[in-house]
Amino acid sequence: MATIQEINSSIIAGNFSNEQLDSILSALRFARGQLVQKNKHILSQGSKVKFVSSRTGQTMIGNVSSIKRKFVHVRVGNTEWRVPGNMLTVCEV
Repeated sequence: MATIQEINSSIIAGNFSNEQLDSILSALRFARGQLVQKNKHILSQGSKVKFVSSRTGQTMIGNVSSIKRKFVHVRVGNTEWRVPGNMLTVCEV
């Protein structure tokens, strides 16, 4: 199996057609959706999770307050974050 660096290099240096690039994007969207579904089944209200903030780059740890279709609401201190399900990692208690 190819490493992630090899895959990235192949995509960057490759001479892919538009259809081939669309196929790669579709595979990525599908894999990301599967990750979201897996995380949603593991999570429940009150679960302790962590994620890296795209705004600050800091690792945030909080509790799930609600689970929506694509996003999970996570309370960190007094702030509630709306986080994509694929960005969350469950913390061990």
